[in-house]
Amino acid sequence: MSDLDQLTQSLARNLKRWRGERAFTLDALAARAGVSRGMIIQIEQARTNPSVGTTVKLADALGISITTLLDYEQGAQVRLVAPDQAVRMWSTSTGSSGRLLIGTEKPGPLELWGWRLMSGDSSESDAHAEGTVELIHVSAGELTLIVDGEAYTVPAGTSASFEAQVPHGYRNDGAEPVEMTMAVSVPALHQTLRGR
Repeated sequence: MSDLDQLTQSLARNLKRWRGERAFTLDALAARAGVSRGMIIQIEQARTNPSVGTTVKLADALGISITTLLDYEQGAQVRLVAPDQAVRMWSTSTGSSGRLLIGTEKPGPLELWGWRLMSGDSSESDAHAEGTVELIHVSAGELTLIVDGEAYTVPAGTSASFEAQVPHGYRNDGAEPVEMTMAVSVPALHQTLRGR
């Protein structure tokens, strides 16, 4: 089974499980996530591999991290994720990619990502749930961070943080690849529900 097939199967199994645990109907989850009922059915039947944006919307609507949505098996207090077990969530033909390195649900979902953006590549993101915060550290190259339409230059060795409940994106306008680590903190479900 390919990595993509495993990802599709895991997402299907976990989406059904978490939707059941939250007692969300298909229509309720569709409304909360802004994703069509038909798309959720296709995902739960492992007939499609949704975009990263759709996966983020579903995780946000369920009040869980993408890590949990992709891999429910978490038991020990210490969890090691080998490099070959990190989930590649997106990639381009030029070599850019985003890998979900690890995540946790306590006290609210927290994810750690490793990103590589090749020269001229970019990645756009819809607004996340209110209260979501992203922390970025650029270790190589120069990142152009766009938050709510405003561009910020983040050179190597520099870190940035921002509230991610607005549209945002990452762009490499330079000649060398951008290497960065990103942590995403998502509010716990009860906090998200209280704020709506």
